[in-house]
Amino acid sequence: MQIKDTVVLVTGGASGIGAAMAAEFAASGAAMVVVADRDGAGAQDVASPIGGEAIILDVSDEDATAEVIRGIEERHGRLDILCCNAGIATGGSVDAPNGDWQRTWDVNVMAHVYATRHALPGMLERGSGYIVATASAAGLLTNIGAAPYSVTKHAAVALAEWLAITYGDRGIGVSCLCPQFVDTPMLNAFAGRTEEMQAWVRGLAITAAEVAAMVVTAVEAETFLILPHPEVATYFRNKADDYDRWIAGMRRLQASLGT
Repeated sequence: MQIKDTVVLVTGGASGIGAAMAAEFAASGAAMVVVADRDGAGAQDVASPIGGEAIILDVSDEDATAEVIRGIEERHGRLDILCCNAGIATGGSVDAPNGDWQRTWDVNVMAHVYATRHALPGMLERGSGYIVATASAAGLLTNIGAAPYSVTKHAAVALAEWLAITYGDRGIGVSCLCPQFVDTPMLNAFAGRTEEMQAWVRGLAITAAEVAAMVVTAVEAETFLILPHPEVATYFRNKADDYDRWIAGMRRLQASLGT
């Protein structure tokens, strides 16, 4: 996949990983980067310096998502790279309110379904296109103290995997981004209430710019799994090799973090 001269849509692009990805795609030669976010002013702040377009979008609204994608195709002739990046962090256990569960499902999973549903026909017609799904290491492992987040990120990974299998032979590339902690506005949501967990989270955090650079490299190489924290691959293998041992280790980690 060549980034040069492509048309790119980044959802959740007003800050964090999305903003960094928008800048990195532009720097890599994309013809147009469309920055979509509920925060219209923030999206404009990201889009203006890179010569992109800013669009206000609630990714959980399928009709609005369809309209954004249709507009991009009408203005620019195509959508080459779709980055389903918008996401929310929701903590709690199974007793978290139904509204929290539903909102997390709508943004972290169904938004990916909606965007792909409306971008895919044009990509398939052209025989080329690329989808980047921002999930999380929590989608391969888990996130202590955050059941809604962990469950929905597992679903996001599963959807990306299914798309890669189903459409890979029809010219559609898929990458799934699974970082651990990244220094973005969302980081505080993961820091927890204890000093131990806050120190652990911040000690693992890398910059959004580092993540974005890895995304562009992975897209160009058409690599499915993007792991900005390479140790996640080891944890993932350990989980598969001995699930019970991995669960026991996660219990010990949970206890050590005081949660």
